Amino acid sequence: MSDLSGCAALVTGSAQGMGAGIARRLHAAGARVMLHGLEEEAGRRLAAELTAAGPPAAFQGGDLTREDACRELIEAAAGRLGGLDLLVHSAGDSSRGTLASTTAELWDRLFAINCRAAFLLAHYALPHLRRSPRAAMVFIGSVNAYIGEPKLMAYSASKGALMTLTRNLASGLAADRIRVNCLNAGWTLTEGEDRVKREQEGHPGWLAEAVKTRPRGRLLTPAEIGEAVLLLADSPISGAVLDYEQLPVGAPPNW
Repeated sequence: MSDLSGCAALVTGSAQGMGAGIARRLHAAGARVMLHGLEEEAGRRLAAELTAAGPPAAFQGGDLTREDACRELIEAAAGRLGGLDLLVHSAGDSSRGTLASTTAELWDRLFAINCRAAFLLAHYALPHLRRSPRAAMVFIGSVNAYIGEPKLMAYSASKGALMTLTRNLASGLAADRIRVNCLNAGWTLTEGEDRVKREQEGHPGWLAEAVKTRPRGRLLTPAEIGEAVLLLADSPISGAVLDYEQLPVGAPPNW
C-alpha cells in the first residue's frame, strides 16, 4: 500500500474537480499538500478540510499562464511545506475549437496552461526536487493526446506535447533520480466537464448519453484519477504514459 508520509506535494488545479480528487488521495496517503487553483474560496475550504483530517494543507491561487505565478507557486509550496517532493500538474484548459474556429489566442492559451506551465513548474521545482530522496513529477495528460475530437484540436495538440515533455524530462532527470510520468486521463465526471458540456456545447442531457458508451455504465471519477496518480507518484517507474480509460484509445464504443 502506498505511503506518502512525510512527502510534500504540490497539486495544481486542485481547488475542485480532478485535481481535488488527486489532492485528497495524496493527503489520505500521508502527504502534506499545497493546493492551487483559480477558485480561491473552494481551495481554501478544501485546505481547511484536509488539515482538520490529517497532515497540513495550504492553498495558493495564481494564473499559471504567467511565468511569475509559476515561480511564486513553487516557492510558496516549498516554503509552506518545508520542501518539495512531488509536483502534480493537473491544471488545464479544454476549451473547444476546430481548425476553422480556433484563434491564435486560444491556441496560445491552451498551450500555456496545458504544457508551458508544466515546463515552468518543473524548471522552478528542480532545485527543490534535487534535494528530495523521493522526487517525482506527474503530469495529467489526456487520451485525446493521440488524436482527439476535431473540436479539441488545440487541446489535443497541447496534451501530445505534454506527453513528449514527460518522456524527455524522465530521460534527462534520471541521473538526478527524479521520476517523471504522465497520466492520460479518460472521460472523467467533473464540475468543469459538466459546465463545458452544458454551456459551451449546449447539451444539458449529455451525461445520460455519455454513460451509455462506457463499459462500466459510468464515467471515471476524480477519486479514481487520484488513485492512479498515487500509483505513479510512489512507484519506481519513470517515463511512463498511462492511458487511464475504459476503452482502448481510438476504439469506437460497441453499443
